[in-house]
Amino acid sequence: MSDPLVQVEDLAVHFPVGRGRDRSYVRAVDGVSFEISRGESLGLVGESGCGKSTTGSAILRLVEPTRGQVSFDGVDVRELSTRDLRRWRRRAVMIFQDPYASLDPRHPVGEAVGEALDIHGLHQGRDARRARIGELLERVGLHPDVAERFPHEFSGGQRQRVGIARALACEPEFIVCDEPIAALDVSIQAQVMNLLAELQHDLDLTYLFIAHDLAAVQHVSDRIAVMYLGRIIEVGDRERLYRTPRHPYTRALLSAIPVPAPGVERDRERILLEGDVPSPMDPPSGCRFRTRCAEVFEACGRIEPALVDLDVAQSAACLLHHDEGVPVTRSDHPDAGG
Repeated sequence: MSDPLVQVEDLAVHFPVGRGRDRSYVRAVDGVSFEISRGESLGLVGESGCGKSTTGSAILRLVEPTRGQVSFDGVDVRELSTRDLRRWRRRAVMIFQDPYASLDPRHPVGEAVGEALDIHGLHQGRDARRARIGELLERVGLHPDVAERFPHEFSGGQRQRVGIARALACEPEFIVCDEPIAALDVSIQAQVMNLLAELQHDLDLTYLFIAHDLAAVQHVSDRIAVMYLGRIIEVGDRERLYRTPRHPYTRALLSAIPVPAPGVERDRERILLEGDVPSPMDPPSGCRFRTRCAEVFEACGRIEPALVDLDVAQSAACLLHHDEGVPVTRSDHPDAGG
C-alpha cells in the first residue's frame, strides 16, 4: 500500500438535542480513527444507526465534525477556506444511497451529470459539455441518448449508474460510497458492485465503502472496519477478518451471512444478538457492546477497550485480548474476578 491519502484521527460528530438545561447530545460518531491508502478500498460496516454515514459525511465536510482531524493528501480538510474547500471537493465526492432522492426530478439526468462540469469549469463550450456527459454515461453502462430522460424514467440500478457518472464528472481521487447498493434489487447489486470495482481499477480511485452488512463489502474492499455505536471496534485485512474475526460483534455479523451450501449452513453456529443497539445519547459505560455480548465479564462495565493491534493486519477493541494480542479467556482475565 502507498502512503495514506485519507487520515482520520479522533473524529467525533455530536448533534445537540433540546435546549438549555434539557440539552443533550446524540453521539453519532464518538472518536473514530483510521486511514486509507491511495488506491485502496476500506469497507465500513455496522448496523443501522452506528454512525457510518455520518462518518463519511464528516470526512467530506457535508456535516461539520465536533472534534478530530481529517487529512487528505497531507492537508487538514477542517482548515480549508471556503474557496479551497470548493476546489478540494472536486477531488473527493460521494455516491449516495438513494439515487432517486439525490437527483432533481425536474431536470434530465444529463443536467445532473453536467452540473459538476459547470461548477468546476471542466468543459469548453456546449458541444464539449454534451460530449463529456455522453462519455460519462457510456462509462457507467448507459447510452448517451438517455441524457435527455428524467429520473422517474429509469430503474433503480440505472439511477444509481447516473449517480456514479455524476461523481465521476469531477474526476475525483476519493469517493465515499454511502451504501450504494442498499436501495437496489439483489439481482442488480452485483452489477453495480462490479462496476465500482472496474472503475477503481481503471481510474485508480480510492474508496470508503459504507454498508450495513459484511457480505456487501467482501469483494470490493481491501480492508474492513467494523463500527458499533459511534466507535470502530475491529479493523483488518479482508481475508484475515473473515477468516479469524477477533471481536464478538464481528463474529455475530459474520454468522448472519448465508452460506450457499445447505450442509454447511445447517451445521454452522449462528450468533443471535439480543436487544437493540443502545441509544447514542446515553451509551453504556465501559465497552459499548457489553449489553449485547455473550462473552461479557465484570471488567467490561468499567473499562472502555482501546483499539489494539493484534498483528500487522488486524486490530480489535475487546478486553478478551491483552496488549500482546494473545486471546485471554474469561477465567484467565486479570479483572474477571471469581
